[in-house]
Amino acid sequence: MLLWINGPFGGGKTQTAHEIRRRLPGSVICDPEHAGFGLHRMLPPELRGDFQDLVSWRQGVVEVLDLALGERDGVVIAPMTVTDPGYFGETVGRLRELGHDVRHFTLLAERETVLRRLRERGFGHLVGHVAGKDTPLRRESWAVGRLDHCLERLREPEFAEHLWTDETTVARTADRIAVLAGLTLTPNRDGALRGRLRRARTSVRHIRLD
Repeated sequence: MLLWINGPFGGGKTQTAHEIRRRLPGSVICDPEHAGFGLHRMLPPELRGDFQDLVSWRQGVVEVLDLALGERDGVVIAPMTVTDPGYFGETVGRLRELGHDVRHFTLLAERETVLRRLRERGFGHLVGHVAGKDTPLRRESWAVGRLDHCLERLREPEFAEHLWTDETTVARTADRIAVLAGLTLTPNRDGALRGRLRRARTSVRHIRLD
């Protein structure tokens, strides 16, 4: 089974994916962003647009996930934002055509919730302490620039199943996905502090400096 976790940038996809992997024995995360980052590094900076526009990314994601799903017994988890219906068909749709059991979920939240999460994740949390919690996010931030588009597109029916996350925790979102997918997670035994520290480590590991 493939769990494809969609949602806006800063919507909690990566945190939810790692929470599921932590509590689902035998599962593995295969992050399609890594293929995109690699393709970006091959290009001169002035040619680095949206890597999803590259056919090589869409085809490569399908090839790699098809291999992982075909050679492993455990659940594969792919946290990845896809808002273009055509690209969605070429990735999620194509994997279904190949016979894989793909469960797709879109994590949604109100705009201000996502902006707060973007501000708090990674170095943004440190900046918030130094400059104040209302410090504007950098205008050139690609994630912020795409936020309204993502929230509008991902509400469409083709991107269901929709899960609203404003009033829930990462652990509970993982529980909801597991129930809907017919999976059983191990109990979440993290206290509030341990959970925050675990999520902070996950955020730091996914900071990109290029």
